[in-house]
Formats: sequence, structure tokens, C-alpha cells
Amino acid sequence: MASFQHFPWAKFSILTASLASFMMLSACAKKQETVTLNIGFQKYGLLPIVKERGDLDKALKAKGIEIKWVEFPAGPQLLEGLNVGSVSFGEAGEAGEAPPIFAQAANSNLVYVANQPAAPKAEALIVPKNSKIQSVQDLKGKRVVLNKGSNVHYLLLKVLEANHLKLDDIQVVYLPPADARAAFEKGAVDAWVIWDPFFAAAEQQLGAKVLATGENLVSNHQFYLADRKFAQSHPDVLKAVVNELNTTTQWVSSHQNEAAKLLEKPTGLPLNILETSISRMGFGVKPISNEVAKEQQYVADAFYQQKLIPNQINIQAAILVNQDK
Repeated sequence: MASFQHFPWAKFSILTASLASFMMLSACAKKQETVTLNIGFQKYGLLPIVKERGDLDKALKAKGIEIKWVEFPAGPQLLEGLNVGSVSFGEAGEAGEAPPIFAQAANSNLVYVANQPAAPKAEALIVPKNSKIQSVQDLKGKRVVLNKGSNVHYLLLKVLEANHLKLDDIQVVYLPPADARAAFEKGAVDAWVIWDPFFAAAEQQLGAKVLATGENLVSNHQFYLADRKFAQSHPDVLKAVVNELNTTTQWVSSHQNEAAKLLEKPTGLPLNILETSISRMGFGVKPISNEVAKEQQYVADAFYQQKLIPNQINIQAAILVNQDK
């Protein structure tokens, strides 16, 4: 039975996020006034599906925009580019709740462009199939592994809070997903807080039991981000991208088996795991609402209280203005 240790793409840092893939857009003015769009992606997520279908390439080509697809090994490279604020490149990306908070805390010039609906069932607190742990209360004094500063870090805080526990009541172990899975399989930890497709793989390959998902506790949004200067200079390009992403998620929602098949080769994951993961996605890509911004602020405040970021941040300051509501 395959282990995630055998999937190179599984060894991402915390900045890859639940279900996370990233996109970088590079706009280069040319004599012919054409635009080149470099879209970065990872092996799992919406963007690989968009790439395989080819509809975004066609839509933007009709607007005189050429796309070059570039695979990202992990999220930190993208966020570093955002923080540098390169003049010749406009960057954007898809990420969960945590990465943009860390980037904003580092004074990057990113703005939130859009988001997918909440996907709370796509992350969970799980225990091995033969574990004697039956409830969250049973975790007191136990070893719980997770990716530090990731979306599931916030999930763990909310799960403990809902069960009248604190972080000090458990032994927290910080490991990236591949190493966390290895520790989970060996019994070196008692529980694991993780997102899809790692979550679905643990359920189906290891028989892991779910103690709690994010349902009724967290939102777990996917966000689309852009360099502020690029977003302000090329709103038409971003709008076209967001529209096509929204169209793609609607297709995925009604063609989940076909979408899963498009991800089999790049991820190396079995079809059943991909189908489960996709079924728990949030379908649709829309401009950031006030409610979503408030929810993201709650996450940022929680991270600051846990000293995961060095200073308090104002999410609203990074929301792209003049969006179509």
C-alpha cells in the first residue's frame, strides 16, 4: 500500500496550505502590447485541472494573452516573490487561510482577489484505526502532530476550545505532512490534524478514524491572491482568470470522477482518494465578501495570540478594492 513518503509533492512546508496549489502571473509589456501570463501550479488542486482542460488558455488567448504553465515545488518561493515586490513581475496565487496571513505579517504587497466557498469537511483531527482514543477529551496528555502555522493549526485550536481544552493539555508535535504520516503510521503520535488529499488517503489507506472535522468549527477557505501593483494594473486579466476558475469549479462539481482522473497522473494517488478529496472541495470562485474577510481576521488574530506571527494585521487592508460584488 502506497505511503505518502513516496510522493515527492507531499513534502511541502506549512505554506502549501489544506488542499493547496499556487499560481504566479507575469505580465510583460511588449511592442505588440501582448501579455505573457506565467501560471504556477502544484500537483493537486484546482489549477492542475484548469491546466489539463485548457479552457483558460483559450479564453485568455482570445484577449491577446499567452499562458506559460510553471510548476511550483512549494509555497515559500511564491510568497518570497510577493514580499520582494518585483517591478517586472506581477504575482498571484491560490492558497488556504494561513499562507496569506504569514505573507501579510511580513509586509508583502499581496491583495486578496477572490475565494472559494468554505470547505470545512476537507480537514480533520484523526486517530489510528486501532486507537483507544474515542473522543477529543481523550487526547489530554497525548501527542498530536500537525503542520505548524497551517490551516489545521487553527482547526486544532477550535477543536480544543469546543471541548474545553487548551494546547497545554496536549503534546503538540510539528511535522510536515509526509513526516507526520510516517509518525502516524508508526504509532509515534496519537493523533494527526490534516487536510485533503492527505486526510482522504489516511482514511482509505490506513483506516484512520475521524474525531472531528472542521464542520461547525472553521471555514477553511481557498483564497486567490495577487501582487497589489499587478492587480491594479491588470484588473481585466484577473477578472478573466477568476471567471474561468469559477466556471471550472462548477464543471468539477458535476464531473467529479472526470476531474479526479485528470489528477491521477500528476499526484500518483488512486482515483478513489482523489474523488473523496474533490467531493469535499468548495465549488465556486467569487470576490471577497465582508463576512469572509471577518472570518479571515479571526484566523489572523488567533495566530497572533499563539505568537505564530510577530504582529497583529488588518485583513481588510489587503482586500482588493473596487471588486464586483
